[in-house]
Amino acid sequence: MVDIFKTYLDTMARNGLIDSGNALMGLADATLDWNRPDDPACKKLSPLFDHLNINALIFARPAEPYWTIINYLAQVSIGPITPKDCETRTFLHDLPITENLSADTLIPILRHRKSSIVKDHGIVTYGTVSLEQPLVTFSSVCFACFVKFFSDMLAETKSGNMNTVKQGILESVTAMLPPPFEKNPPALSIGPFTFEKEVLQGVCEAGSQVVNLGLVDSSFGNISYRANDILYISQTGSFLDDLSGFIDPVPLDGSSCTGITASSELSAHLEIIKQTGCRAVLHGHPKFSVILSMYCEVECCEHRGNCHRACPHARDACSIPIVSGEVGTGPYGLCRSVPKALKNRPGVIVYGHGVFTSDHTDFNHALYNLIDIERQCRIEYFKKINMMAY
Repeated sequence: MVDIFKTYLDTMARNGLIDSGNALMGLADATLDWNRPDDPACKKLSPLFDHLNINALIFARPAEPYWTIINYLAQVSIGPITPKDCETRTFLHDLPITENLSADTLIPILRHRKSSIVKDHGIVTYGTVSLEQPLVTFSSVCFACFVKFFSDMLAETKSGNMNTVKQGILESVTAMLPPPFEKNPPALSIGPFTFEKEVLQGVCEAGSQVVNLGLVDSSFGNISYRANDILYISQTGSFLDDLSGFIDPVPLDGSSCTGITASSELSAHLEIIKQTGCRAVLHGHPKFSVILSMYCEVECCEHRGNCHRACPHARDACSIPIVSGEVGTGPYGLCRSVPKALKNRPGVIVYGHGVFTSDHTDFNHALYNLIDIERQCRIEYFKKINMMAY
């Protein structure tokens, strides 16, 4: 049991979600076990296992800058926090807030939501199968709040509603950000890859770098490589920095059902390689690319609120096209909007979602472009803030 807790604690710390060891975890099997059984919060949170259909729980104060962001949003929000990014719309819906850490206040909330923010304390999340579920939710809450915070600050600056308090919070959070990306990313294996062993190694290597560089949070994001009429793609819900054993070989002729466990964006990957002729596809969720994708200068647009599904306006960020689209193969599926926009481009940004890049040989240029798009978007974000402020 101790090893299980350590695995997830290490993952959260490595991904910058918590300070090392700074999380309370509970796991129920024959008995309810905690990683820190002497923590006073155990007594407050144990009733959740009796009243909810759960077997795993994580309660933690996120690492900075997430904690300053989340606690600020919790203090100023009237009702639940309502980010507009793709992950929130799809998985979280909204982020409820509670005033105190108690089972009585958390139980009714967690019957309908996957998490709750507890003011001045942290985030409570749960899972019905394993600790992996609350870890993913915890990461999603951090990501969604980061995107909302910086999106709100840009909107407030544009509207002229920034004040000294908001400006101080923005400056404080900005000072906590890691340095901008360097132009030259780590070198990856050189392709093209022919044998399955080479492909799997290349996919795992690139996936690890995407996570290590902070270009994706939790299990969101996906990666694929085409070799010998087979598309090797990360499985749905898999962690990109731990893909060994979680890569599906999907024959391009549809002769196998192996794709049933593949990424939910399999259809988009298949269309990308079909329409562009590329071999490698990377999809990450770099934060400032997502933030700028949601910034629009069109006033009084009749399509407002439907931007994520079908925006009729040609938009871009740092000369990278921004497209709308939903996961899947429906009329607004990413498989319809992303491939044509990616042709002869270094990448494409999906509204409120993330960035797709590709390459004809291996993952080196795809990773370079993913990093460079995020680097440029971060620079552009603060350029907009500074221009509007003066």
